[in-house]
Amino acid sequence: MATESRLVLSHVVGERSQKVADQLVTNTVKKLKSIPLFVTDGLKLYTIALRKQYGKLKLFAPTGKRGRPRSPKLIVDELLKYAQVIKMRAEGRLKKVFKRIIFGENIDPKMISTSYIERHNLTCRQDNNRISRKTIGFSKKTEKLDHQMTLYFAYFNYCRKHRSLKYRDDLGITKFNCPAKQAGLIDHIWSLDELLTFPHHRIKTY
Repeated sequence: MATESRLVLSHVVGERSQKVADQLVTNTVKKLKSIPLFVTDGLKLYTIALRKQYGKLKLFAPTGKRGRPRSPKLIVDELLKYAQVIKMRAEGRLKKVFKRIIFGENIDPKMISTSYIERHNLTCRQDNNRISRKTIGFSKKTEKLDHQMTLYFAYFNYCRKHRSLKYRDDLGITKFNCPAKQAGLIDHIWSLDELLTFPHHRIKTY
């Protein structure tokens, strides 16, 4: 999720595995024009996925000396910035929260936060019975859940007004944007009819 606009860039349905993390990062990068600051929880899978996506294999020239040649090394893009929010729990209670910078320099600590995505996850569970905890409205097949989540996030991005994205119009009346309008992808909040009939291949990258 892009925090400044609340735009959901990508989602993947599945277990917390390296394959799913790789797919999530790959899908997200396809929708970006530049390299943003990535912030996640302390799951190590994201570090590996970002290294794969933004890493380049550096080869070392033979030295002519005896011994095993130096192995190639994966070097990440110098523009990549990535940090984690680590939460320490004990006996079911939160004891400590600290921030860890993995890649990049000169990252403002205030920008290292997962509060928005955590609140968004709660919103998703409240809106969508299929991913509520202890629900009987779950999907029986992963493919069907993925399709339903795709539709939900499309509606969230292009049709649903977000209470945190408020502004005042020319008459001084308080109004609210949807994430896609806030991000400049569309010029007005879409109706559900517009969403379902728009050629998806014409949607801009963020």
